[in-house]
Amino acid sequence: MKDAIVIGGGIAGLSAAWRLKHHDILLLESNDRVGGRIKSERRGQYWLNWGGHVYGGPNSATGELLRSVGIDALPVPGILSAMFMNGKLLVDGRVETYPFRVPMSWKSRFALMRAGAKVRTAVMKYEKKAKLRPGEGYKIQQQRVLDFMNDKTFTDFVGELPMDADAIFRPTVSRSTGDPEQIAAGAGIGYFHLIWNKSEGLSRNIVGGPSTLTETIAVALGNRLQLNAKVNEVFHKENSVVVRYIQDGIEHEEEARYVILATPAPITRRIAVDIESKVGEALDKIVYGPHVSAAFLTNETSPQVWDNLYSIATPKRSFDILIHNSNLNRSIETERQPGSSFMTFSPAQRGRELIDKSDDEIIKTYLKDLNEIFPGFSDYVVEAQVTRWPLGSAYIFPDRAKLQSTLLQPAGRLLLAGDYLGTLYTETAVQSGFNAAQEINSLLGTMPLESQKGKKFNAAN
Repeated sequence: MKDAIVIGGGIAGLSAAWRLKHHDILLLESNDRVGGRIKSERRGQYWLNWGGHVYGGPNSATGELLRSVGIDALPVPGILSAMFMNGKLLVDGRVETYPFRVPMSWKSRFALMRAGAKVRTAVMKYEKKAKLRPGEGYKIQQQRVLDFMNDKTFTDFVGELPMDADAIFRPTVSRSTGDPEQIAAGAGIGYFHLIWNKSEGLSRNIVGGPSTLTETIAVALGNRLQLNAKVNEVFHKENSVVVRYIQDGIEHEEEARYVILATPAPITRRIAVDIESKVGEALDKIVYGPHVSAAFLTNETSPQVWDNLYSIATPKRSFDILIHNSNLNRSIETERQPGSSFMTFSPAQRGRELIDKSDDEIIKTYLKDLNEIFPGFSDYVVEAQVTRWPLGSAYIFPDRAKLQSTLLQPAGRLLLAGDYLGTLYTETAVQSGFNAAQEINSLLGTMPLESQKGKKFNAAN
């Protein structure tokens, strides 16, 4: 019997497995790679990226994971608030001036100014709510953040806006895959806080690309990690949990003292056949939206307008945001090297519009918009690849806060982990994975000695 089985090899499952690596564990991942929605590939000094791109700072759970694994991360460099709209690229100046600098009607300008003032005031209130207080754990902090303005949508909060004013808000609010009409007001405010407070929250790039972290953990786990292992069923016995899965067409059954379900909520609901009804009902209410993203590698040899830009909001385009992944390289090199790497990101409605199209159609659509932002961009492109995430991210909707205590309650010998348990993407995933593992460490550490007889563990496993 295993001490623990972790199901799901995304960052939540990998974080849990890392914390449990001194026990007899098994990590099951249904795909042929680990990382989930963290996905990058090296291309010489650069990396292509299709998923999570920014990570928690030194004092976060992610910072702790990075240190313990031995992976370097650096502060996100360059400008995070650039915007391209109605033919105008803004790369400097305060965001408050954008309504006067982007071509739009005066009706839209005034509406945007009024809504922007409301958002700015709410961001200051959010900052006070989100700050971790002395002596409290992340669960209490997270509940307080979820409770903040969770009784209405972001659209309800800012009111109906003219098209151009509305379009400016959407790229920020929809990053979680929920549109302004779907996402809770407090969650939308939280995304503005994330962008406007560069020194806090998700503020670092992983050197070498995000998959450097996930693949390093995978190597360290060795054959305790099994890929292409699709779990079909998880259920309790009197003093254990049984996991049934298929790998390479062969059915397997493993038994463990505890199981961590680090899978998206719908998958957790499907495979945990005897999970407590209240927890199951809460899982049923979690809502996901899609992501579609593409990575582009270029070969330009001269300085470009994008060299000091990290992220560019792109209202009314096929993608909501453009990420310049090689900006980290630009910030530390002594001489400008050839080439760059970019990621386009289409969540929520933008993602739904693209997800069923072919790769060629998506790339063609993206390049049309990229050429308008940076004239001649497609002439530099030497590689372009698309990735689709039907279950992109779980967004925070009105009344989502009421589910939190149920999702975090014990479910027999099952523990939940994943980014759907909070509001901070990868940081929530890592934190929930750590907490699930810590609970198991505590339970295993207090087992009666007679229950531990016969346990076998080989660090070389």
